[in-house]
Amino acid sequence: MRKPVALVALLAALAAPLAALADSTVDASLIPDGTYVVKVDKVVDSNHMVIVMQNSVKTQVSANRPSMDFTKLKPNADVKLSLGKGKVLVFVQN
Repeated sequence: MRKPVALVALLAALAAPLAALADSTVDASLIPDGTYVVKVDKVVDSNHMVIVMQNSVKTQVSANRPSMDFTKLKPNADVKLSLGKGKVLVFVQN
């Protein structure tokens, strides 16, 4: 009786850090400036969205200027964007 309970507890303890890593985001300012093809995870508001990069890094990015609007983007949309200092300089939906 004790072995199955101990095994379940051990598996749960090992799975917890993996679950935390799966939902964690990276600070956008740590991503090198450049152009990337990403997938939209969710649109937070008109100037913020959460993206998943091709190497599975998840981050929240913000618009470089207030006139930029992310609300037309839908989750799972492929977007090509240029990042500078963690902000979206330009983007186009593929």
